Amino acid sequence: MEQQSFLKDRLIPIGTVVVAIIALWYVAAAYLNAPFERDTAARNGTTITFSELLPKTMAQERPVLPAPHQVIAELWDTTVDKPITSKRSLVYHAWVTLSATLLGFAMGTVLGILLAIGIVHNRAMDRSLMPWVIASQTIPILAIAPMIIVVLNAVGLSGLLPKALISTYLSFFPVVVGMVKGLRSPEQIQLDLMHTYNASPSQTFWKLRWPASMPYLFTSLKVAVAISLVGAIVGELPTGAVAGLGARLLAGSYYGQTVQIWAALFMAAAVAALLVIIVGIAHSAVLRRMGARA
Repeated sequence: MEQQSFLKDRLIPIGTVVVAIIALWYVAAAYLNAPFERDTAARNGTTITFSELLPKTMAQERPVLPAPHQVIAELWDTTVDKPITSKRSLVYHAWVTLSATLLGFAMGTVLGILLAIGIVHNRAMDRSLMPWVIASQTIPILAIAPMIIVVLNAVGLSGLLPKALISTYLSFFPVVVGMVKGLRSPEQIQLDLMHTYNASPSQTFWKLRWPASMPYLFTSLKVAVAISLVGAIVGELPTGAVAGLGARLLAGSYYGQTVQIWAALFMAAAVAALLVIIVGIAHSAVLRRMGARA
């Protein structure tokens, strides 16, 4: 019964959507890559039939839109066939980006939690700081990232830290918003009960507000860790970095290697998905530790 439910509720719907996306992808690849083949045939003074055109659109060296099998082949070549220490390995580039992501995520989480605690417990910070926190996210990261990189390079800071700071800038916001909501989630009757116990503010925080905020915290962390990866990739673009997924995307853009670009994008998506899964596992473990029902 459980197996039938899994097939009906998850495997079949997800599989259907994936097959539909792949089919549309192939159609789009054929449509977008066909003009190049027609132009090539016209320059050679020949005509090309549909049966000749279709295979060529799926095997171009620099296609407008690579076909799925081209992206899969590139991923296999740069993850399995290449040693992880090679500069052409996507695993190597992913680790370079991941190191900045994790550092920025850690700093953003700590900063977000501290700001949320201050906002919840201090009315002046609530009225003055919270609008600035929200306004900070209206500045496009593509505009502010080069300024951060240039300023930090001017004072002698380069490498991992500037990229991590960009990730921090992006990742602290969902943590602040989620933790403010979580720390304020206890109902008034629960706060009144703590007052009847003559609980101090610190006891109310650790025994009521903090446990109540855990679901909100981990939900925010799932968003924060994914956007932290985006920040690390964006941070690699204006530096002319030679390593990292951002550098891989930049090199592919310079030389028109669209297959390389798409492979790097899929690798970034896989890394983000893995990070979100890890946060989800930690979420379940913490809730079980706190006595939540499975």
